[in-house]
Amino acid sequence: MEKNSKSWQGWLLFIVAMVVVFILGLIAASITERRAEVASVFNNKKVEIKGIESRNEVFAENYPREYDTWKQTADTTFQSLFNGSQSVDVLAVHPNMVILWAGYAFAKDYKTPRGHMHAIEDIDHSLRTGAPMTAEEGPQPGTCWTCKSPDVPRVMQEMGVENYYKAKWAALGSEIVNPIGCADCHEPVNMNLQISRPALIEAFQRRGMDVKNATQQEMRSLVCAQCHSEYYMKGDGKYLTFPWDKGLSVEDMENYYDEIQFSDFTHKLSKAPIIKAQHPDYEIASMGIHAQRGVACADCHMPYKSEGGVKYSDHHVISPLAMIDRTCQVCHRESEETLRNNVYDRQKKAMEIRERLETELAAAHIEAQFAWGKGATDAQMQDALKLIRQSQWRWDYAVASHGGSFHAPQEIERILGHGLDKALQARLAIAKVLVKLGYTGDVPLPDISTKEKAQKYIGLDIPTEEAAKEKFLNTIVPEWLKQAKENKRLIANT
Repeated sequence: MEKNSKSWQGWLLFIVAMVVVFILGLIAASITERRAEVASVFNNKKVEIKGIESRNEVFAENYPREYDTWKQTADTTFQSLFNGSQSVDVLAVHPNMVILWAGYAFAKDYKTPRGHMHAIEDIDHSLRTGAPMTAEEGPQPGTCWTCKSPDVPRVMQEMGVENYYKAKWAALGSEIVNPIGCADCHEPVNMNLQISRPALIEAFQRRGMDVKNATQQEMRSLVCAQCHSEYYMKGDGKYLTFPWDKGLSVEDMENYYDEIQFSDFTHKLSKAPIIKAQHPDYEIASMGIHAQRGVACADCHMPYKSEGGVKYSDHHVISPLAMIDRTCQVCHRESEETLRNNVYDRQKKAMEIRERLETELAAAHIEAQFAWGKGATDAQMQDALKLIRQSQWRWDYAVASHGGSFHAPQEIERILGHGLDKALQARLAIAKVLVKLGYTGDVPLPDISTKEKAQKYIGLDIPTEEAAKEKFLNTIVPEWLKQAKENKRLIANT
């Protein structure tokens, strides 16, 4: 009996040992296969890429996973509570914005941005490009192309940076044809992250910093920052410049602009000198808890994926809410619903202040116009115009930062709150001016409840603008494409 028991145990141990050996063999084979797969990505390149290569499809041969996910930026189906991947007419949703930008091209047309693959198409179709807002404004400069295409570094190299900025927007249309892609962020030989636009490098240099000393994790934000940051076009040469010399806060940049007496435009109604904020995503994100904990832009907007033995960044750059399981839940253990609602709660609170601010600020502009009509002097209006400038800068700074109410919710609400306070102060200052002029009644406010009514009030003839744009798209753009094909720089899917 004992002999049979020992025999059975021996056979069991033998079988278990064989199973273990078999499993270890599978693991070893898998590791070997995955190592070979990883090595093949770097050692078996099908195309040797050197210099500035702006054609995105050239990279597809060597990096098919990244390229395939990048192509998904053409998808416009994602929708969250306030934003998504599709183009939404923001002026139709927030008609007061037409009043806030009276006298500037953004009052014509402002839509939410789509994915990177739509960058060229969207700027071509915008009513803001191709023609001036007014005769005094002049044609749009080449600077407006800077963050739309990997063709830009190539053209900068060919023309020189200063000459590129000085060129007119329409003059570069046949050269800027490839949408935002590989060479914007990567060196073509080794695919290391790089800064391809000089403005970010120059901004760091003026602050005594060198981008070359940035860590890999920092670079995973800085390649985004070269475009997703506040900037202005400096001087007659329209030289693209980041106003970071005094710091990255909304007050630091306001002080910078005030010191050089800069404004993007003079408001058509109030005559206030207005700063148009661009998209200070990097600046605001840097003040949030995620950035302070070392989280990079790419961690949330380009999360890692694994296929076989290859780990790579998903280049479908999109809201983290579209893939919570690979973004938020990497660190947080709450459910997708809880995490999504946490984001929405922050966005709702910011939106509540934003809408109140837009209402008060639009009224301030209209009341200032009324005061000028009553004979107000420059000296009498000085305090009110300064407050309007400060209020609008804070409003625009917060609104232009996509995702800011999540990146740094406390900072965004602080900025919007200060903007609302200054708008109310401006209205009070205008009321005092009107009293001095002998007017004590309420200022009649027009019906600006729709985009069309607001545009009519500020004197915009949008049907004429749209007809001019249609003509531009049917004549100038096809000529660009024809010239681009002759230059052999037009990618297949453009």
